[in-house]
Amino acid sequence: MILAGIGRTWCPVCMTLPRYQKIDPGQTPYYHCVSRCVRRAYLCGYDTLSGRSFEHRRAWIEARLHRLARIFAIDLCAYAVMSNHYHVVLRIDVHRLKAMSHEEVIDRWTRLHRLPEGFESLSAFAQLVMIERWRSRLGSISWFMKSINEPLARGANREDGCKGRFWEGRFRSQALLDEAAVLKCMVYIDLNPVRAGIASTPEDSLHTSVKARIEHRDNALAPMAGERPTGFTLPIRRLDYIALVDATGRQWRLGRRGRIDPNLAPILARLYPAGSWVDELRHLTRRYCRAIGSIPSLLAYREALGQQRLRGLSA
Repeated sequence: MILAGIGRTWCPVCMTLPRYQKIDPGQTPYYHCVSRCVRRAYLCGYDTLSGRSFEHRRAWIEARLHRLARIFAIDLCAYAVMSNHYHVVLRIDVHRLKAMSHEEVIDRWTRLHRLPEGFESLSAFAQLVMIERWRSRLGSISWFMKSINEPLARGANREDGCKGRFWEGRFRSQALLDEAAVLKCMVYIDLNPVRAGIASTPEDSLHTSVKARIEHRDNALAPMAGERPTGFTLPIRRLDYIALVDATGRQWRLGRRGRIDPNLAPILARLYPAGSWVDELRHLTRRYCRAIGSIPSLLAYREALGQQRLRGLSA
């Protein structure tokens, strides 16, 4: 039976604990959460029985995760969206939550919910009580997961033309008690598509955090070491983490589980072919002008500027 490890076997004793005992920022701010569809319904995959594809829903939930990470005082460390479930590693940022002004709490809360009718006419004390309730919810993993699952369930049921429960009654959570546990769980999550046989490499693993980090679409993700001068960062650098995911995926056992072809070149060599890294550095200031980055990030930057051309894209 797996308790501290990661897997599909869950401790029945732990499952009976109240949520407030299982999620306690005073013990650890890091948690691995899984939400699974009922009746093996297809969240985002291809249903071979009906012949319908729900792949487009992967983008729904990935976009929702990124949006919520910008609103809640919760860091999104890793995620993977699978056919009938999704994984996340979350970190509760207690200090950021406490530092929020009343105005910031209201602003963040109203990005997801309308203000109660007559809120402005309430007494200062009644308003303060509501604001502190919202502050608590902005630091709550239960509310974070609820804010993912409820809109997705409504959208999926509307698309399927049906009603009823879409998710299992409770999401599952595991406390991650140290940095090693956090990194192990993040790697496990990012390798889910490889293990399931729906991707052959991390760079092919759609709707995962490692794919977002490779493509520099990770502004909503928890920063990694060296990516910000002060404040919280994960205890590993981006390229080291990507290499760790790739190296781990080569060591999965053969058989039912998928794994990365051990004969492939290392991921950094695949992302940066021989000579390209050194060549980039040699011509860095001449090749780029306004911005330096990968092709996807430069394209997004060009679109934001409203320009037709940007040096570095045609190099």
